[in-house]
Amino acid sequence: MQDDITLRHILTEARTIAVVGLSADPERPSHQVASYLQRQGYRIIPVNPTIQEVLGEPSYPDLLSVPEPVDVVDVFRPARYVPEIVEQAIAKGAKVIWMQLGVIHFEAAQRAREAGLLVVMDRCMKIEHQRLMRSK
Repeated sequence: MQDDITLRHILTEARTIAVVGLSADPERPSHQVASYLQRQGYRIIPVNPTIQEVLGEPSYPDLLSVPEPVDVVDVFRPARYVPEIVEQAIAKGAKVIWMQLGVIHFEAAQRAREAGLLVVMDRCMKIEHQRLMRSK
């Protein structure tokens, strides 16, 4: 389900976003999107085993290491990694799997839906927020 009503609901209700594959490089899309979302008031939790901290937040090696609840898992990893990320998101109790532009994995999406998660695939959270929430 990727209709505007569902997307607006996610963007309105979610407060904590785990960004899997968040880069410390400000030129990378993951960093730009996470930085934007942070400026909009979302709590950003970096998930990347190769960095210690980004955007003033400690980074965790995987979703299961995150010590607090997560509303949305925003995926900036190649599609081949999505099934494992989905399994961790299910175990973590996340409400939404959001696969960024170019990240498509139909089987993992189906698994997430079967486990009760909302799924957004091949969409950019920043672009959708700007489009639907009329923000700066």
